[in-house]
Amino acid sequence: MRPISYLAAPLWVVQLASGAKSFRANPLLGSAWLNRRGLHAVRVLLARMMAERRRQRLAGYVGAGEIADYMRDGFVVRRNFLPPALFEAVRRDLDAHPLPSWERREGATVTRRASLDRPDIAGRPALAAFLDDSRIFDLMRYVAGCGGEPLTHVQTVIAEPDPSRPDPQNTLHMDTFHSTAKAWLYLQDVGPEDGPLLYVPGSHLMTPERLAWERDLSMRASHDADPEIAAGSFRVDRETVLRLGYREAVAMTVPANTLVVADTHGFHARCASARPTHRSELYATLRRNPFLPVTGLHLHAMPGLRGRLSARQALLDGLLKRFGIGGPWKRVAPTCLADPPSI
Repeated sequence: MRPISYLAAPLWVVQLASGAKSFRANPLLGSAWLNRRGLHAVRVLLARMMAERRRQRLAGYVGAGEIADYMRDGFVVRRNFLPPALFEAVRRDLDAHPLPSWERREGATVTRRASLDRPDIAGRPALAAFLDDSRIFDLMRYVAGCGGEPLTHVQTVIAEPDPSRPDPQNTLHMDTFHSTAKAWLYLQDVGPEDGPLLYVPGSHLMTPERLAWERDLSMRASHDADPEIAAGSFRVDRETVLRLGYREAVAMTVPANTLVVADTHGFHARCASARPTHRSELYATLRRNPFLPVTGLHLHAMPGLRGRLSARQALLDGLLKRFGIGGPWKRVAPTCLADPPSI
């Protein structure tokens, strides 16, 4: 490490009390000496305890059945979620009218996200009605164990079967060390060959074996050859899943208009497909500092930011590119659901 890097040392300390997860970017988080003495394990357990406290305050916004499903499995599935007329109106709108879009490539898979910012959907009542449906976002807040404003997009996954270019999303993994929520409202039927979500039921819960496994991996993660592990997104195989006390992973093969909300601290993946796939969903994410004692006070919910986050992200990406810092997402021409990838 270069001497100038130590100027960031105060930030490394501050990040211990944040959602920072990269073992390689922060020498304190990646310290084998500190993690051997329990640094990572303490962050995991403290984040879990605080999420449970916040979740208790959010439980009144969701149904008893949804709470039971989440506590048991780590995910909630609701079929026929939108009224049929509204669901068809959303599909017709997205089939016919483009939205500002970004794409990224991982192996042979392209993921596209299209903006659902309020200015971008002005005059499009079906999309506005979806965003006004508090049931989705209340459930996400409960699953994530935090309040706040989820980020929402139209997501399209376009995959080609090519073993020589593996997609890292096809490997079971956890997104980070604490509860976070992702939601998918599928716009088409998702069959076994359509790259469905794969989730290990109950893996959002911390078993003693899981905690020991994470502690062991944290001591060597900063030097791991897999950049995803070094960045804090631990990978796992089927044999390890069973050894940690969990069940077999299940694939979310569901009909169109099914909502799935999952805690992505649990082990999950995108199933690899043996044939070309092109599927779309209304997609949302919610991840905040896991150590906050409150459910509110979210920057994304402030006036001027709420409902305009994609535009702000595009501005930030443009600024970073001026300094030669390129992120994984590339701006492409506005797209509809069926459009082919541009990258």
